Amino acid sequence: MRRARLLAVAALALGFVGAGPGHAAGPRAGTPEAPPSPAGEALYLHGVLGSGAPLVATRADAEPMTGEQAACVNCHQRSGLGAKEGRAVIPPITGRFLFNTRTAGAEDPELPYIPGARLERAPYTDATLARAIREGVDADGRTLSYLMPRFALGDADMGALVGHLRTLDRRHVPGVSTTELHFATIITPDADPVKRRGVLDVLQHFFEDRNHAPRGASAQTMTTSGNTAFAKRMFHVNRRWVLHVWELTGPASTWTAQLQKKFAAEPVFAVISGLGGHDWAPVDAFCERAAVPCLFPNVELPAADADQHFHTMYYSRGVLLEAGLIATALTDAPADAGKARVRQVYRLGDVGEAGAKALAAQLQARGISVSNHAIAAHAPASAVAAALRESADAETAVLWLRPADVAALAGSAPPPGALYLSGLMGGLDATPLPADWRSRAHIAYPFDLSERRRVRLDFALGWFRIRQIPVVAEQVQADTYLACGLLSETIKHMVDAFIPDYLVESLQDTVEHRILTGYYPRLTLGPHQRFASKGGFLVHFAPTGRQPLAPDGEWITP
Repeated sequence: MRRARLLAVAALALGFVGAGPGHAAGPRAGTPEAPPSPAGEALYLHGVLGSGAPLVATRADAEPMTGEQAACVNCHQRSGLGAKEGRAVIPPITGRFLFNTRTAGAEDPELPYIPGARLERAPYTDATLARAIREGVDADGRTLSYLMPRFALGDADMGALVGHLRTLDRRHVPGVSTTELHFATIITPDADPVKRRGVLDVLQHFFEDRNHAPRGASAQTMTTSGNTAFAKRMFHVNRRWVLHVWELTGPASTWTAQLQKKFAAEPVFAVISGLGGHDWAPVDAFCERAAVPCLFPNVELPAADADQHFHTMYYSRGVLLEAGLIATALTDAPADAGKARVRQVYRLGDVGEAGAKALAAQLQARGISVSNHAIAAHAPASAVAAALRESADAETAVLWLRPADVAALAGSAPPPGALYLSGLMGGLDATPLPADWRSRAHIAYPFDLSERRRVRLDFALGWFRIRQIPVVAEQVQADTYLACGLLSETIKHMVDAFIPDYLVESLQDTVEHRILTGYYPRLTLGPHQRFASKGGFLVHFAPTGRQPLAPDGEWITP
C-alpha cells in the first residue's frame, strides 16, 4: 500500500462532520462553475506552493512529507470525489459537497451519489475549512484524526486551494444528458482495414445489446443502507448509449483539428476502444487537453509520454514492451551466446522503428553493440532477406516486420545467430516464419499463452458466435469486447456521477477486480499507471504438441 494510502483514513475528516447548523461561504448547487485556479491545481496535484516551494504535510507521529508526497490528490484523487481503501472511505471534497447548505435530512437532486459522502452535518465555510486544513479541527470544533496531515498554508495558497476545490464541481459534462451517454471510437487512416471491421463490429453489437436489454438488466441500479434520509435515495439511471465513429483522414498533423471539430459537433463523455496505426500520439494529446477519457485503444505504439498523462489508459506498451522483453533475454544471456552484436531490421514509418529505437537504447546502455537496417516503406520484401544476408556469425538478428515480410523470407538462408521477432507485428501464434528458420527463433509475446487464456476468452468468443460476428482479428476484437465490458461495469457503479476524471478513477478499481481479462493474465492500474498489463513471454516454435508456440521461461516484467 502506498504511503499516501495510509493517510487516506484521515481524509474522512474533511467530509465527516456532525449534523448541526451552519452557513456556507461557497457556491450552492446550480450556480455557474468556478473558473480555473492554476495555483490551486499545482498545489492539489503536485504539492507545489504559489512560491514554487514544495508543500509540507506534518503529523505528530511521522516524518514530514513534502512536494508530490504531500499533494492532496494522493488521497482525494484528481476528481476530488474520494476513494475507498479497505474499510476506509474517503469522502468527496469538491465545493458542492464541502459547502453544501442543505439541512439535515433534506434532498438535493443536484448532488450525484458518491459513496462515503457525509451531508447530514454542518457545512464548511472558507474559515472553518482553512482551520481544518491548518489545525486539524473540523466544522463542529472536533479534532480530526491524527492521520490527517496538517498544512501550514498562507492565505494566498489557502485561497488558491479552496478555489481549486470549487473548480472540481462539474455540472455540465460533454456527452451526458438525462437520457443519453455519448461515446466515440477513433479510427486513424493508417489502421488495418481488416481489424477496423472487426473492432466496429464488436462495438456496434455491444451498444445495440446494451440499449435493447430489459430495463432491469441495463439500468444502473443502486440501493443503499437506508440509515439516513440521503441514503434512502435510490437511483435508477437508464441512459441510452450512443456511439460516434470518428474516422480521421490525411496526415497526423491534421488530426488535432479534425478531433476538435468532431468533439465540438458531437460532444462525448469518453472515447472507447478504437484503432490506430503507426501514430496514436495526436489522439492521446487531444484527449488529455480536452479531459476526455480514452479507454484502451487498440494500438501497437502508445504515445511516448503516456505515463505523464491521466486520461488515456492502454492495455500495454505494445512494441515498447516487446523491446523490453527482448532486452531482458539478450542481457541475461551467457557471455558466449552471441549477444555482443545485434542487427535490427525494420521498415521506415512503421511501429517497428520505435521498437528498434527502444531496444537499441536499452542494449547500448549495457555495452551491447547494435546496428540498424532500415528498409524503405515501399521497398520489395526481398530487401529484408538482403539485409539479413549481411549478418555476421556472431550477430543476433531482431526483426520488427509484418507477416508479408516474414513470409517472404522463404527460400533464403536463415542468419547464423539467434533470431528474435515482434509478435505483435508478425502475427503472434500465426507468425509465418519459414520452417527452416524456426529452430533458432524467439518471439516477443506480450500476452498470456494461448492454452492459458482459452477459458478467459470463451465468453467473448461465444458472444461473437451468437451475434454472428466474424472473428477476423481475434486479439483486437477480444480487447475491444473487454474494453466495453470494463466501461459498462464501471458506469453501473458510478450511478449518476458522470464526471470524466471520476470515470478514470473508478475504472482503475474495476480493472483491478476483473476476472475475465481475455488475452492478459492480469490487469492492474494504479493512480500513476497507464498500462494495465506490465509483462509478457518470450516464446519459441514448438516442434511437437497442439500449441504452435511454447514459452522460453516464466512471465517477464521488464
